[in-house]
Amino acid sequence: MDNSQLSLTPFTLPLTPFTFYLSEPPMTNEEIRQAVMDILSDISPDEDLDHLDDNAPFRDQLSLDSMDVMDIILELRKRYRINIPEEDYGKLDTMANTVVYLAPMLE
Repeated sequence: MDNSQLSLTPFTLPLTPFTFYLSEPPMTNEEIRQAVMDILSDISPDEDLDHLDDNAPFRDQLSLDSMDVMDIILELRKRYRINIPEEDYGKLDTMANTVVYLAPMLE
């Protein structure tokens, strides 16, 4: 068969609307809070997190040592691919401050 006998038939693909994210969809503050609660639960499973005061320092409410705090930060990095500079660790002292700090990174 030579090229003169080939026939090309045009075709079109149907277009379906969809939402495309370059990364995960943005997280709400409540989702961020729940994510931190999940990490706290994993790091310190014996703690009662039901009565956690969002405005009180974690260290005043939970039995966290410096290694636990590092584990929390490393887990945030691993799960959400974010980088928290060492000079910002102090900004993660309460749940409320942690959510405010993380919100722009998880948008």
